[in-house]
Amino acid sequence: MSAPQNFHSVIPILEYRIKNIGRGGFPLSCLAGSETDSLAWRRNFIQTLLERDFPQWGVRVPAIALQRFWTMLAHYHGQIWNAAEPARALGVNESTTRRHLDLLTDAFMIRQVQPFHANLRKRKVKAPKIYVRDSGLLHQLLGIDSLKALLSHPKAGASWEGFVIEQVLLTEPHDEAFFWATHQGAEIDLILRRGNALFGVECKRTDTPRLTPSIRTAWD
Repeated sequence: MSAPQNFHSVIPILEYRIKNIGRGGFPLSCLAGSETDSLAWRRNFIQTLLERDFPQWGVRVPAIALQRFWTMLAHYHGQIWNAAEPARALGVNESTTRRHLDLLTDAFMIRQVQPFHANLRKRKVKAPKIYVRDSGLLHQLLGIDSLKALLSHPKAGASWEGFVIEQVLLTEPHDEAFFWATHQGAEIDLILRRGNALFGVECKRTDTPRLTPSIRTAWD
């Protein structure tokens, strides 16, 4: 993948964001004087959004129901969306969970990455992958209160994946963005379309990055 024209000016910003991945990108959370202050700001942000902002926008869903759903989405972060599972857990129908998902997506709290449909012989996944767009809010919803806790959490890899995807989409010019996966297990985390060109991005939390088997499979 080619580097953006302002790549060198972007590097210090990315370094700062990586250093503060636990706090996320909201200024008052990222720049808070302590971890306690950052956690408090994020907790208040979630509460204010659900209890004040959404009702002012005409949303009639109880705040406690939306918070439960949003918390469930945090546990699905980086996974392919399946409306049936949260619907059963919440005791509602699938169309209700889809509306809740679209509501949080329209509020820029959730990102839905749609699957890439190419004319390939392999049987492909057709549901979107979902991400909590801000890493700090993700960690708040998961109950992660420090970088040490994050590194030992089962969602550490998914947290990194979502963070990288957000930074790539922010800094790399593109016309559309997708993910690609087959039912046989091959997957590319992000595909950017720029004109007629496609660029694959794999997001792995590892000290030894390498070309993955899924990248090879995609072009077979």
